[in-house]
Amino acid sequence: MNPKGITALFLSYIPAFLGMFYMSICTNLRGGLISAAAAAVLLGASVPVSAGQTAAAAPVPKKVAILIFDRVQTIDYSGPYEVFADAGYDVYTVAATKHPVTTAAGDGIKLTPKYTFSDAPQADIVVIPGGGYEAPSDSAAVAWIRRQHVHDQHTMSVCNGAFTLANTGLLDGLRATTTAGNMLRMRQTYPRIKVLNDERVIDDGKIITTAGLSAGIDGALHVVAVMDGEDAAQSVALGIEYNWQPDHPYVRGAMADRLVPSIDRTIGESIAGRRKGDKDHWERLTWFKTKLSAPEFLSMVQAAYEKAYAADGLWSPGSFHMAASGPLKAGLSFNDQDGHHWQGALTVEPTADAQQFLVRLVTARAN
Repeated sequence: MNPKGITALFLSYIPAFLGMFYMSICTNLRGGLISAAAAAVLLGASVPVSAGQTAAAAPVPKKVAILIFDRVQTIDYSGPYEVFADAGYDVYTVAATKHPVTTAAGDGIKLTPKYTFSDAPQADIVVIPGGGYEAPSDSAAVAWIRRQHVHDQHTMSVCNGAFTLANTGLLDGLRATTTAGNMLRMRQTYPRIKVLNDERVIDDGKIITTAGLSAGIDGALHVVAVMDGEDAAQSVALGIEYNWQPDHPYVRGAMADRLVPSIDRTIGESIAGRRKGDKDHWERLTWFKTKLSAPEFLSMVQAAYEKAYAADGLWSPGSFHMAASGPLKAGLSFNDQDGHHWQGALTVEPTADAQQFLVRLVTARAN
């Protein structure tokens, strides 16, 4: 073979030699890295963590005491119970005795309290639900709430549980809310409390009050957010499949029907009813059974509303006016205590049954 052929042959082997050399380097490097990683793992497992790197111990579960009593509203206690339990808190019930109590609604549910007022541990959170009992100021329940409040982090009422909380004196000078139908009664009964109808959950520091029923779930989630962060509360809400919206504008107590007094018991036998509306409009339909004629019945309904609006309420005294505006129809107007003007119409509509009438009341804010 001539010199040129030898040179060409040598050059043809260079790529193969380089490839083999590169693979050797990679293999040795990979093996070295794996060995180093393994050594690091072994070293990490065998060397104690320094004091500055010590992991925090699991937090001690917060204690949540929920007051229960005969005719306690089911969702008032069970909603917060579910939220706090899912947040990892230690939740338990407390009552005057350990005898079973019966919840409100339907046939009720029997609940056996875990503790009594005398042996219940100090709670971090006390929940006071509503229902068919509002503990008076001289009751054992109120005394227990006061004792717990000295050392707890939050005391929370749900629905008309706000009346029990008010009887402790702890709400004096604070803002508070309650269930929609009890706003006026609370304002009249506790003039030292600023009762608000346009907030679902009111946080006044250590004391938290919520509106009615399902609002207790929002209140409990709010407490979790305050104590453990909003992420923790959102995690609980996801777990119970609850659409928690802390800033949602819906508040039942702010609906326009708060400006429509109930007259049903004064004008006859109501058979059925429907209602709908929002903050600025309300429509109320009620079917009544009566032996009166349609004009006579309209006159009775009109007189009942005039009497109701003459009493104390969320409307301005003396501002209510009603006058006939057509057959079986009357127009009405009044001002609320915030200075808004309202207008509406009242009609009595005959039905297929000669002794039944549909009463329709429509109101809307005019400014």
